Amino acid sequence: MRHYAKLLRATLTASLMLVAVAMAGAAVAGPLENGVAAYNRGDYATALRLLRPLADQGNADAQDMLAVMYTVGQGVPQDRAEAIKLYRLAAEQGNAHAQDYLGFVYLDGVEVQQDYAEAAKWYRKAAEQGNIDAQFNLGEMYEQGTRVPQDYVLAYMWFSLVAAPGERLYASESRDRVAKHMTPEQIAEAQKLAREWKPKSER
Repeated sequence: MRHYAKLLRATLTASLMLVAVAMAGAAVAGPLENGVAAYNRGDYATALRLLRPLADQGNADAQDMLAVMYTVGQGVPQDRAEAIKLYRLAAEQGNAHAQDYLGFVYLDGVEVQQDYAEAAKWYRKAAEQGNIDAQFNLGEMYEQGTRVPQDYVLAYMWFSLVAAPGERLYASESRDRVAKHMTPEQIAEAQKLAREWKPKSER
């Protein structure tokens, strides 16, 4: 159930991200923007026709979008191995959504051999770019000490970053849960880290 929920969330996150891409590029529409627009209106055949050549040429956003389509079988047969291959290509070029998804894949250990160090690596790359799913997931790894040293200060910081933009209740609850294990000095340090945090771009 958790695995299926993550797949749906990946699709929704990518769709929302690509709506923004389409809106930003509306004045100068190109194959990527047109492919995104086709995807968002459910015309997966057109999306595939427009996005596939871009993905083959190394466009990370097109690779990420095709990965989503293969993950859930939109316009193509469902093929998780092909999806992971495309996610990896996009992630290596700095696509934060693809990096977050790879983090999940390695943490989950269903489609690849479970590897917590790899999960943390990809989550961190996406989190540092501002991907809120990765920030929350990395916070959980630090809270639980899942193959990273347990660190309540860093867990609190990442949860705070997720909670701040839209008062996301699940992140606020996680932050408050972690705070019960922290001294006032540790909380102050975590709050300072969150205030001073700036996203990094890999592209």
